[in-house]
Amino acid sequence: MKKSGLLHAELSHFVARAGHTDTVVLADVGLPIPPGVPHIDLAVSAGIPSLESVLRATLSELVLERVTLALELRQHSPALHAQILPLLGSAVDEVSHEQLKTLCLSALVIVRTGEATPYANVLLHCGVNF
Repeated sequence: MKKSGLLHAELSHFVARAGHTDTVVLADVGLPIPPGVPHIDLAVSAGIPSLESVLRATLSELVLERVTLALELRQHSPALHAQILPLLGSAVDEVSHEQLKTLCLSALVIVRTGEATPYANVLLHCGVNF
């Protein structure tokens, strides 16, 4: 049994198999999951677990090269945007929500959180650890 880091077995598995340029999507409860893209549903109820808590846990083990957010997150949910931005510490790209949904088509995995804040989706583009 693991004693720290990502304790969710399936999420830990996807982080362990992620390679350079793979994308792990952390999604709010409303993001449509494209057919054929693997997904993990962590949502228990509105707000549980939060995007921030899943982001912190995932970043504890994932090598991050860059991040993609929807422009609408900054515009419509500035408090959450300000809350997660310091956690990212990488290059942050902003695209329209429609473009973000298109990028999800090639994700390694989409992780559905209980986050109920509009446009609260984070695409984590994997880097390398050397």
